[in-house]
Amino acid sequence: MHGIRLVIGVAMLVVCGCASGGKSADAESSTQSGGAGKGNIAAAKPATRSTSARAIRIDAGSAKPFTDADGNTWRADAGFSGGGMVDRGNIQIANTRNPAVYRTEHWGMNVFSTPVPNGRYNVLLHFAETYPEITAAGQRVFTVKVEDQEIKDLDVFKEAGGAAKALVKAVPVTVSDGKLDISFTFGEQNPEINGIEIVPQ
Repeated sequence: MHGIRLVIGVAMLVVCGCASGGKSADAESSTQSGGAGKGNIAAAKPATRSTSARAIRIDAGSAKPFTDADGNTWRADAGFSGGGMVDRGNIQIANTRNPAVYRTEHWGMNVFSTPVPNGRYNVLLHFAETYPEITAAGQRVFTVKVEDQEIKDLDVFKEAGGAAKALVKAVPVTVSDGKLDISFTFGEQNPEINGIEIVPQ
């Protein structure tokens, strides 16, 4: 009798262990399948971003790069087609911790373009009205288009609240052709820009 009970007990233990192990393996396999997929995607995106999609900062109108108050490096003027560059010197600029960005500008350009990995970006456009002959709203008005997002009839003097005051316009876009394009359409006076930041999202 004792021998029969022992055999039955062992058999039950073996059967229960297999069933439990089989169920546990299925659940783990399912978890790993879903978790591994999510883990791989999450791991792949930051790796791609950190190696190939870094923030790009252009100091429009500047002949040399500089480092801002937050430790970010801005490249010298590049990527523009048409127009010219100007450096206003050591003028005072309000509403910014980085006045150097707004002391130089690129004006009269048609387009700006730079290669970037496909993906989503937040594009920050930096403006300040520093041309001495612009003394009131409506004297310089132009349109900017970042990829498919348009800022129509931009009046920097008006939106900034006067001359020599920093104005930043944030434009979220998606790039699908390997380059970020910005076009400028003339209105009143020449279009101008002081800086561009392209920040991966």
